[in-house]
Amino acid sequence: MGVIEKDERKITLYYHSETSLGKQTYAYVNTSEKKLLAIDISKTKVTGTQWVEIAENLGIKICDLINMEHPDFVAQYGDDKANLDYEGCLKILDKNPIVLAYPIVLNGNTWRMIKAPSEFVSYLGADSAAIKRKDQNPEV
Repeated sequence: MGVIEKDERKITLYYHSETSLGKQTYAYVNTSEKKLLAIDISKTKVTGTQWVEIAENLGIKICDLINMEHPDFVAQYGDDKANLDYEGCLKILDKNPIVLAYPIVLNGNTWRMIKAPSEFVSYLGADSAAIKRKDQNPEV
């Protein structure tokens, strides 16, 4: 059993609020009618155990969570695509969470990296009722 709570009635978003992609993804996810647990990793520390669980559920390696082309990463480690180990990647995510490659959404037992904010709509798939339409007036 993992440490991250999974709930079909709730969406959990891991994002960095100081990135354009993070802000835009948050705006899309916030339109869902499901409860939202938004974890802004610039303000809330994600533990190493949680990062491991996130990576495992996404089916990727810890280092794949890092945008190695991010200017902060390049400034600290160079642009030679540093060959980091598991522990090194956990330390980077802990000390420089802004280098998270993409926001991560958890909906029930389904995990996904959101590479473009509009992907969130297709992520929810056929559950179109879970998205509020801003142009609809419920009183009409």
